[in-house]
Amino acid sequence: MLTSVKNGKVKAWKKLHRRKERKNEGVFLIEGFHLVEEAWNSEWEVIEVIIQEGIATPDWCEAVLVTEVSETVFSYISQTNSPQGIAAVVKIKNVTDVFDYPVLLIDSLQDPGNLGTIIRTADAAGFSGIILGDDTVDVFNDKVIRATQGSLFHIPIIQANLLEQVEQLQQDGAEVWATALQDAEVYSKVKPKEKLALIVGNEGNGVKQELRENADKIVTIPIYGKAESLNVSIATGILMYYIKV
Repeated sequence: MLTSVKNGKVKAWKKLHRRKERKNEGVFLIEGFHLVEEAWNSEWEVIEVIIQEGIATPDWCEAVLVTEVSETVFSYISQTNSPQGIAAVVKIKNVTDVFDYPVLLIDSLQDPGNLGTIIRTADAAGFSGIILGDDTVDVFNDKVIRATQGSLFHIPIIQANLLEQVEQLQQDGAEVWATALQDAEVYSKVKPKEKLALIVGNEGNGVKQELRENADKIVTIPIYGKAESLNVSIATGILMYYIKV
């Protein structure tokens, strides 16, 4: 059992809180029984399970390396307020291609909770994949992962240049929708095509102008009350379910 926060392995786990380290090592850290089991039941590779002393080890862990740690060590590597005493190191899956339709493109989203919620909703709505713009928050951020509730392991996600992706999607015969508050058609008056890609954008600035200019349709969700706008994850959910239905 590891009992010291100065242990080399413990330090390496702690470093995975940082995006740079996750990228360099090709792995990320997850916490909680639900997320760890979702990862194990998926096609992602669970490299190591970390169990706090006194916590029952799930039966399936017999097939993977398990390291027991003290409560002090687990608290040191944990990023939650109420740790469940189980975590895992998971290898980043090399997804190189997207998939089928409909597909979601996310431009410059910064809030981890919003991104995680959108990923979870895209999974629920039956979207085929997600393309993250280069300046969107890291999908392996702990808050993003927790907000996905395991959907991270169910839906293909890649990071790429969105302008290049839009061009490729259009060459494949897809219609591309971008969201905006002004100079846009009400989404419910536009009929989705079989091959469709939806672009949603930054919480404050929306979808970049260059992406809007290259989209086939600009759509909006009407505001009937006095609110200036909808939360991006709510708006994205409305549009994804409309498109999928």
